[in-house]
Amino acid sequence: MAKKITIGMRGKIVLVSVISIVLLVGITILSSCNTVKRSAPEQYLNDYVNVFAGNATVGHTSPCATTPFGMVKVGPESGLTSWKYCAGYQYTDTELYGFSQNRLNGTGCADLGDLHLFPFSGDWTKAEYKSAYNKNTEKGEPGYYTVRLEDAKVNAEMTCTPHVSIERFSFDDPTSANLLIDFQSGIIWDEKGFHKKIVSATQNFVDPYHITGNANTEAWAERWYYYDIEFDAPYTIKQELPLRDENEKAPRYILTFKLANKQPLNVKISISKKSIENAITNIEKEMPNWDFDQVKDKTQNSWNEVLNRINVNADDEHKMLFYSSMYRLFEQPENISDVNETPFYSTLSLWDTFRAAHPLYTITSPENVNDFVNSMLDQYDKQGYLPIWPLWGYDTNTMIANHAVPVIVDAYLKGFNGFDANRAYEAIKTTLTVNHVDANWDLYNQYGYWPLDNIDQSASRTLECSYDDYCAALMAQKLGHKEDYEFFLNRSNNYKNIWDSSNMLMRAKDKNGKWREPFSGFDYYVPNTDREKRDFTEGNSWQYTWHVMQDIPGLIELFGGNDKFCEALDKFFTVSHNYENPKDIPSDVTGLIGQYCQGNEPSHHVAYLYTLAGQPWKTQQLINQICKTRYNNGVDGLCGNEDCGQMSAWYIFSVLGFYPVNPCGGEYILGAPQIEGASIDLGNGKTFTMKANNFGEKNIYVASVSLNGKEITDWKIMHQDIMNGGEIVFNMTDKRP
Repeated sequence: MAKKITIGMRGKIVLVSVISIVLLVGITILSSCNTVKRSAPEQYLNDYVNVFAGNATVGHTSPCATTPFGMVKVGPESGLTSWKYCAGYQYTDTELYGFSQNRLNGTGCADLGDLHLFPFSGDWTKAEYKSAYNKNTEKGEPGYYTVRLEDAKVNAEMTCTPHVSIERFSFDDPTSANLLIDFQSGIIWDEKGFHKKIVSATQNFVDPYHITGNANTEAWAERWYYYDIEFDAPYTIKQELPLRDENEKAPRYILTFKLANKQPLNVKISISKKSIENAITNIEKEMPNWDFDQVKDKTQNSWNEVLNRINVNADDEHKMLFYSSMYRLFEQPENISDVNETPFYSTLSLWDTFRAAHPLYTITSPENVNDFVNSMLDQYDKQGYLPIWPLWGYDTNTMIANHAVPVIVDAYLKGFNGFDANRAYEAIKTTLTVNHVDANWDLYNQYGYWPLDNIDQSASRTLECSYDDYCAALMAQKLGHKEDYEFFLNRSNNYKNIWDSSNMLMRAKDKNGKWREPFSGFDYYVPNTDREKRDFTEGNSWQYTWHVMQDIPGLIELFGGNDKFCEALDKFFTVSHNYENPKDIPSDVTGLIGQYCQGNEPSHHVAYLYTLAGQPWKTQQLINQICKTRYNNGVDGLCGNEDCGQMSAWYIFSVLGFYPVNPCGGEYILGAPQIEGASIDLGNGKTFTMKANNFGEKNIYVASVSLNGKEITDWKIMHQDIMNGGEIVFNMTDKRP
């Protein structure tokens, strides 16, 4: 049979803006080896990964099967059309709509969910195509997912390679095996958007074993994808279902298969950003046969290799917490290029991940860092400014500032040389000086801050842009661009222009230099604007005041010295506020300790500021508290959106005993380890070991710490100290120093 169906017209680009936040502090320069040499895995660590952690409430994670940095994330869908279902799944749901080939990991925005499948035995009589499922049969491991669909009378299994999924469906009645393919379906904000998501679509029914096609979608980003679907048994088209809404542009088909007794149906699906031909090539190169178990084993081995890059000495509970975090960290960025192309990484949640995830990649996955940077530079060539939040190579322009800048500069200062430094600096300078989306630099340079009457979230934008400028200054300095260095360094001090000494808080002001009135440090939204305007991105003044990561000494000086700074921190971690309406608190603000918000990224460095102000024991106590109370191995184990690995990166660093308060340049501030020890395979033939002497439940403080036998008194180590290999030893105690 040969049937071709073309539906719809290409639509206009839709870009969805959300919001963002800030950070600041630091300095340093280092070098790092870009070659990779690792030992063979010593343990099978996949058993310590709980892929269901964070699958309920606000974590927005999924038990999908995927590979490290893989494009495919094939897994279940229990919902598609609300913020709750940004990953298409909530563990507590009792029914599944089926399975799709990709999704996002822990984001606060919705997209993907392409090529939806729903297998079922016999005739379907229910109004909706969804099935109750047996929780006892639902199992997930790195690279593998399986579940029993009770109403559909099917056992479903799935695994994948980086670009190709394979799904194995075992029907109770193989002689009446059916498969619904929904080309319209996808993960999106609401029901109305669901029916409009597909702008145009083409399906090519090539032969009884083969369907190809493409689709143009508009959700968080506008994008095109191309696919190749292959079956190991011949199909016939049983029925084309009616459209559910007049706005739908893609059909739904029920295919039927005649299978032998106990014969499962295997389905391979490859998705390409470029072409049908590339999608076909992906299958030919990555999955040439139909051996499901072989694919599963290979994918699970790839995960075990990644997890073995850090071996921890801990009890089983803490091992599971740690390796589940490692797993989520390596789910992205995604290499969205095809097997015959140079790697191109997207799904870069840079507003989140520049803080800890990307610094952690420079330690745990240095072989990928140059490709991350080159991907950002390639996108700069395409759009004229560095990416802000790129999805599938299309910039969503979500969040604020441009935190590709610190990621690139951090890589450069750490000695990564697999990209053109001059090209990278040109991209940074252009991004930070030439007007583009939400970046009117002429206005910013005129006032020295973003005026509240010209732009939303003006205070947090000022703070975050100050940090990006600091990073640009470091690269300009090293490259010998003296004037640029002075320009960016001077502009990195713009944070001081929104400091209100009367309130001892950061605050928005207008073009005339007048402060926002009325003002409360607790407000997330501008009063009397029906929650439509804000001065701070997903936060309030209390939470953003500490976002001067490039100049903590300068911030301490504004407070009047270490003692007053720590007094303000004490209040920050204890003060609460009663809001008349729960809607006055954004959904992103979760995991509160006082005003500290572990569930959202702007607070992630703040617990470590006590150490920089001379009271390290308070940092140590807080790190212990946060790790114990804001992370667990349950389906509600994350107190906020996972945000593409950032929540997990914070946990990994903090458990190991150090954290990049200033995430550009390679300085790590010491906290207190939460496990007895760890060994990091650095990929350069060397190992960095952490040991916590006298480790115990009550011994949460650090009496002393040494690096390679030499005592550390300034509570910091450098990236090169780690990459040189060696041992850091914490001597723990139950007594506050």
